Amino acid sequence: MIKTAGLCFRYAGGGRNALSDIDLEINDGDFFGIIGSSGAGKSTLTYALNGLVPHHFRGDFAGEVTVNGLDTRRSAPEALARHVGSVFQDIDSQMLASVVEDEILFGLENFAIPREEIERRVEDSLASTGISELRRRSVSSLSGGQKQKVAIAAIVALRPAIVVLDEPTGELDPQSSRRVFEILKDLNEDHGVTIVLVEQKIMLLCEFAKRLAVMGSGSLILSGPVKDVLSHAEELEEAGVNIPRVAALARRLEERGLYQGDVPLDIGRARIMIEGILCDASF
Repeated sequence: MIKTAGLCFRYAGGGRNALSDIDLEINDGDFFGIIGSSGAGKSTLTYALNGLVPHHFRGDFAGEVTVNGLDTRRSAPEALARHVGSVFQDIDSQMLASVVEDEILFGLENFAIPREEIERRVEDSLASTGISELRRRSVSSLSGGQKQKVAIAAIVALRPAIVVLDEPTGELDPQSSRRVFEILKDLNEDHGVTIVLVEQKIMLLCEFAKRLAVMGSGSLILSGPVKDVLSHAEELEEAGVNIPRVAALARRLEERGLYQGDVPLDIGRARIMIEGILCDASF
């Protein structure tokens, strides 16, 4: 479990808090999305969850963050890394090796994984992310989507309980973005990995996430199940978050007294909503 209590952080030299009084709980096995406008504090929150704040990014830190019982302020980054794997926004800066296989081996060897287990972990992580054929490829020859999968495979090989990702699909096309989400879904559902994900593609995020947090100006505005959060359309708009079009459509239909069900999270459910309305209509 991840838990923050009264979390506040201001970067050294910063004029205002990047995070202000954040109280949040993320349960084991959750698929948790974080959304908000630019400058809302999303990335800083992920840095606090994996220990980069306050160990790497210096500043004024208050409150508490615990990850699987470890206080991030008092635990060494190496200890936290055994519980939390991270995939950052700038994927190229995360690549440490020139060959895909070596990128995955790097973490395993640094974590002193027994040699007899390393090969199995390399094969399993490549297979689970669907990139076994890239094992001998040069990292520099890969597309953006392939690099994202390599970064995820390298984290998967370490078998952390939690994976935190900061906008992993920001530079990807729709097909590659969906594939990344499908990989994360498999990790979450088949292996029980807790996923914490900052993402701007809200339609895609709402399709896969179980719970959402909405950030604004360093504060936590909303948090809860996806459908519950999307029902707060006015607060989302004030926070600069564009709600999915299917959710906006459901809201307008509800305002006109035509619909009273759950907020649809994808096109398929929106179609069912429309068909139900048409069937009930009198002409």
